[in-house]
Amino acid sequence: MRYLIFSVFFLLTSFFVVGQDDENPVIWSKEVKQISDTEYDLILKGAIHEGWHIFSQFTAEGGSLPSTFTFKGAGEAYRLIGKTKESETVEEYSEIFEVAETFFKNEAIFTQRIQVLNANTKQVQVNLFYQICKEVCIPADEDFIFSLDGSAISKETVALDEKSKELGAKLRLDLKNKVLLTQGQESISTSSSLWVLFALGFLGGLIALLTPCVFPMIPLTVSFFTKHSQKKSKGIANALLYGFFIVLIYFLLSLPFHLFDSVDSQILNTIATNVWLNLAFFAIFIFFAFSFFGYYELTLPSSWANKMDAASSKVGGALGIFFMAVTLAIVSFSCTGPILGGLLGGTTLAEGDVAINLTAGMTGFGAALALPFMLFALFPAWLNSLPKSGGWMTTVKVVLGFLEIGLALKFLSNADLVGHWGILKREIFLAIWIALGLLLTLYLFGIFRFPHDGPKQKLSLGRKITGILSAVFTIYLMLGLTNMTNLKLLSGFPPPEFYSVFEQESDCPFGIDCFKDFESGLAFAKEKNKPILLDFTGWACVNCRKMEENVWSEPDIYPILKNDYVLISLYVDDRKELPVEEQFKFQYDSGRVKEITNIAQKWGTFQDVNFNAVSQPFYVLLSPDLKVLNTSIQNTDAETYRIWLLEGLRNFKE
Repeated sequence: MRYLIFSVFFLLTSFFVVGQDDENPVIWSKEVKQISDTEYDLILKGAIHEGWHIFSQFTAEGGSLPSTFTFKGAGEAYRLIGKTKESETVEEYSEIFEVAETFFKNEAIFTQRIQVLNANTKQVQVNLFYQICKEVCIPADEDFIFSLDGSAISKETVALDEKSKELGAKLRLDLKNKVLLTQGQESISTSSSLWVLFALGFLGGLIALLTPCVFPMIPLTVSFFTKHSQKKSKGIANALLYGFFIVLIYFLLSLPFHLFDSVDSQILNTIATNVWLNLAFFAIFIFFAFSFFGYYELTLPSSWANKMDAASSKVGGALGIFFMAVTLAIVSFSCTGPILGGLLGGTTLAEGDVAINLTAGMTGFGAALALPFMLFALFPAWLNSLPKSGGWMTTVKVVLGFLEIGLALKFLSNADLVGHWGILKREIFLAIWIALGLLLTLYLFGIFRFPHDGPKQKLSLGRKITGILSAVFTIYLMLGLTNMTNLKLLSGFPPPEFYSVFEQESDCPFGIDCFKDFESGLAFAKEKNKPILLDFTGWACVNCRKMEENVWSEPDIYPILKNDYVLISLYVDDRKELPVEEQFKFQYDSGRVKEITNIAQKWGTFQDVNFNAVSQPFYVLLSPDLKVLNTSIQNTDAETYRIWLLEGLRNFKE
């Protein structure tokens, strides 16, 4: 768990290591040297940017991942002579992993000698998996093709078997009127989603301000700037700069996630719906929750804060103020870390690009943290109106702890849905949330306490109001559990209604007859001569559930879906393995080859190739002869969706 926590934190704390020159932190070049008629040296050189490093093949176990080579075709077309040789490496002890790690700085050179066994072998394909690191480690998986005779390298890097060619051809649709897919898409899409995430991040930052790690820092820091400056205007300017740097730091926190987009268009969706990653998030948030409950303190090494503080004293000026902002980020981590973790996890549940969502949320978080430092510097008299630190901040942390457990259950639910385990059905999920609501309500009204709570005092008005809200929310959940209300306010968070402990007639939303395979759904549409509603969805897709529960359930929409369309729901996060006879290699137009071994890979690639989209929910209307009937649409309101469906029907009939 300790290593997992540090790994997540290093990913988040890369704000000061990613710059404009680090978009491609290593540039590879390759060379072939002929040794004899049948022997060649394959040489791969990596020019590494300043400050970055790549780990050796032979770095110690228990630390960072080593570089790994896979020589495709070895043993048949050629054989390897000895191990892959390396250029000069550096060895340093890692305090995090407690092992001596071996890595390359500035340049990495790998040399592998081969002996050709087949005279027709003209090219050799080599895969390299490695980590390029600069405080944060970015995994990379690259293919390199070596031409042994100097001839041009063909695009087709992998010889596809007949099964792969046949199944790959079925994955590509010959769509008619395809240009209609993108027409008017901007007016239909939810353009305000990033502002919503910014606002949620801002709210998270405001909550963080109320914690004991941040709140006492406000008057101390503002007083430092206003009293230690020769001119009042200079002190105000420094405080404003300090606030700007806080926003900048939390903005830069999200930048490494944008690097994943260059690896695979579907990688962020794959990460967000990965069973084991969701279980890791569940464990981390439970760990965070108990730190909020006061059972242990979650802190970063004090040496980090000391180094940043010393740097701010030495350099002075704007750079010194920047290091002061970094120091704040480090010393407040025990309170902000769990909230940032929730923000990171929450963006994986939101619609759209995970990296862009995270940038919006983190920027909002930083803006909220920075705001009081700037405002109180401009109006120092306001400091007198600040409430005194006290037990109320402990109450804030406990409430956040309960919220962390509630969010943790969402990730456990994602893993359960994607893995088809059947453990956390809808009723069980709601029952646990009800239990959490009851405990929180009892705590807020002082009926039970945690060991770290101070002496029992009279309940404040704020605590009573929060307790009443908690009780109302718990009653709302109880009504939803007994089907006395539909829980539309929580659409997407509990498991779908058809994922129930009671037997259901259908595992499709609201009992609508649906197909989970495109070919069988298409055949049925041709037989009945009905248009197709192609629904790209996911078991762990929050916005998909919101659309189903808030839009599909509407009385003027449900009959259209049930009677007038053939619903084909393709789950792009279903990790269930395909039968061996249905597994194949798919080759993109660029020449890149992808292994299709599970349902998620099949339908995710299907969506990407035919509709140039990777987000969910994503809806397309097709005729049985594959004519596009209307623009594609995503998360939207009920009236827009109803009009969209009716326009598709009219176009089909015409």
